[in-house]
Amino acid sequence: MTVQQNNSENSLNYTRFIAGWLLFLFCFLSASQVFAQQNILNRVSAVERSDGKGFVVRYHLSEKVDSFRVYQPSSDLVQMTLYSDRIDTTDIGLAETNDFYDEIRFYDIPFGVGVDIYIANNQPYAANAYPDGTSNDLLLGMTKTTQEEIEFLTEGLEPVIWSKMSSQADSMIVQQNRDSNTPPVSGPTPSDDYYSTVKDKMKFDTIVIDPGHGGHDVGAIGYKGIYEKDIVLNISKKVGEYIKNSPEMEGVKVAYTRDDDTYINLEERGPMANQMEGDLFVSIHANKFHSRQPHGTEVYFLGLERSNSALEVMKRENNILNGEESFDPDKVLSPEELLTYELQNSGYIATSEQIAAMLDHQFKNRAQRRSRGVKQGRFVVLYQASMPAILVETGFISNPSEQRFLASDWGQTIIASAIFRAIRNFKLDYEKSQTYNNTK
Repeated sequence: MTVQQNNSENSLNYTRFIAGWLLFLFCFLSASQVFAQQNILNRVSAVERSDGKGFVVRYHLSEKVDSFRVYQPSSDLVQMTLYSDRIDTTDIGLAETNDFYDEIRFYDIPFGVGVDIYIANNQPYAANAYPDGTSNDLLLGMTKTTQEEIEFLTEGLEPVIWSKMSSQADSMIVQQNRDSNTPPVSGPTPSDDYYSTVKDKMKFDTIVIDPGHGGHDVGAIGYKGIYEKDIVLNISKKVGEYIKNSPEMEGVKVAYTRDDDTYINLEERGPMANQMEGDLFVSIHANKFHSRQPHGTEVYFLGLERSNSALEVMKRENNILNGEESFDPDKVLSPEELLTYELQNSGYIATSEQIAAMLDHQFKNRAQRRSRGVKQGRFVVLYQASMPAILVETGFISNPSEQRFLASDWGQTIIASAIFRAIRNFKLDYEKSQTYNNTK
């Protein structure tokens, strides 16, 4: 063998050696990356809120979960579902000591994880989950409340038994195989129907309608003694009937915060909507002014008022009226509270603004009502609702002409149909976007 042949062979062997190491290194790094990505939930922590009104549980996530739900069956237990196939329940870090909860347990469920959080010291808290506005993390806000409020929120609720979710999924697999005469499948591969039911928690299928005021809280009073509470209840029921009878809204449930002349505390309405698992909250009202000239519709979503008229509407709707106007400064959300909500619920606010604009379009172009525009306001009733939420001022009952319109069956029908069309059109647009996203 010549020297040149020997050098060539050595060079080839060296090249093969380097290539082999590079291949090994590539496979090692790829495997390490896959291993590192197997669990997107690194740890769970809890800190006291800066306002001293509770605490926040943080799920530290390297990527967002597909969806989530919070469920509170009792004062000392909060349960959550986090839907993602990339969470390993055996590798989640927890603080060794904590003043806020006694224990956190994780359970494997179809397509995700179930979480039990046992609250410490029997302190009543109301739970509300939301994505962190600046990271992939998920936050569970626990706000101090009264025992009476917790009893109201948890009445009739039973804890979720996580093991049943897996057994139900297995039963559906067996039944599916029997029905299709196919050999049994191996592993937990639920049917598409079950997958849609469990994993897709963002369906637009529950509308919560909130007729403003009620009972001794009569709301605004018209120039001839017409009560706001009566007008808005009639409009709300008409909206509900339109939804129930529309083929395009098949499968959509309508829930009311009140369906008769009952007084519901302002702070209870949003939590009621959350308990009903609403996908949209629509609070319906009628306006008034100290003169008879103003008229027209206004649609609000949560935010800081940008005009004196919006400020006055916010003050009035945040107070209980007994025929006399009164202003309680404690009923106004602070800018800090509003900023916190905006950071935590930017998606809800954006959707609320979209729906408000669609409703304003219906008022102007289909109902032929004078539009006073889409506005923002610090409404307590919207702040409490953990979903897209709007407040509708259907017109001024202090204006004689508009009062006659709003008090008539014809006028209420026109207003209700406009609200219905906006909800329907949003639902159709939402479903189109979901179909597009699922086929990409």
